[in-house]
Amino acid sequence: MENILYVLLALLAAAVLYAVYIYNSLVRRKAHADNGWSQIDVQLKRRYDLIPNLVETVKAYAAHEREIFERIAALRSASLAATTVEETAPLQNQLTGALKSLLAVSENYPDLKANRNFLALQEELASTENKIAFARQYYNDAVKEYNIAIAVFPNNLISGKLGYGPRPLWAVDDASERNAVDVSFR
Repeated sequence: MENILYVLLALLAAAVLYAVYIYNSLVRRKAHADNGWSQIDVQLKRRYDLIPNLVETVKAYAAHEREIFERIAALRSASLAATTVEETAPLQNQLTGALKSLLAVSENYPDLKANRNFLALQEELASTENKIAFARQYYNDAVKEYNIAIAVFPNNLISGKLGYGPRPLWAVDDASERNAVDVSFR
């Protein structure tokens, strides 16, 4: 009888230790996903800080392109107010498109393309866009690992009870952004 008690206590201790292991694993993965979101947020803040300077520089040369400036300003404001991935991702994708339009407008103004401030801002924005892409990739990798961890057995028996639910991946919401870009040299 005493041996059975020891076996039961050992099984109970193993189950508790395994539950602690699962909990700690989920906490780590959630922290990685949170860190990924924070990295995106940092780079988006950097982008938001660059946008007014870029817009003002282009505005000086292309004052009649008012619609693009207003759209960028509206998207920037809406993006700053967004707090979740579900709110932020579509706005960021639209803002990226609007910035592409702004840079396309600059092609019509040779003096602007030669302006040092514009060139520096354009380079800074390109660098920031690359950093945003890397931050999104890190976030998606971390969220994938987190979502797998909460869904696999036996973690799924514990994760829901502890309040760990799936998190959304950052995705392109406009299917046209997945298409290859047409490049022509005339």
